[in-house]
Amino acid sequence: MRRQPHENVATVLVAPPALVDLELELMAVDLRLWPVESAPICEDGPRTAFQIRHRLLEKHRGEWDCASGWLPVWISFGDSWRDGEEPLPWAAHAALWHVLDSRAEQVRFHRRLEGVPKMPRPEESSTTSGRSARRTR
Repeated sequence: MRRQPHENVATVLVAPPALVDLELELMAVDLRLWPVESAPICEDGPRTAFQIRHRLLEKHRGEWDCASGWLPVWISFGDSWRDGEEPLPWAAHAALWHVLDSRAEQVRFHRRLEGVPKMPRPEESSTTSGRSARRTR
């Protein structure tokens, strides 16, 4: 039996005032931030967000209590990190952890990825040739 197509994401709790700046910083390195509450793959986003936040807070038995009102988000990898069906390169992981480490006061996360159903991809612009432009890192 073949595994359903999925998206590798990091699950992160983010302080609400930091959300916009974090999203912009992630976009600069072709990473996408998806608030769980409004993610297009969630049938009941608010409930899923509550469950994720609750699970993460309970797991840390008080260590993450400062994050009790924070927003759960998924962070996925943009097209420049992908090479067909190949696994994500370690440079992709390093870029993600670097951004999150630089915002340690505003985020809580584990250094691991999990699979969620595929997220929608932005449509190709009519000015692109259809070939994926892989950035040099």
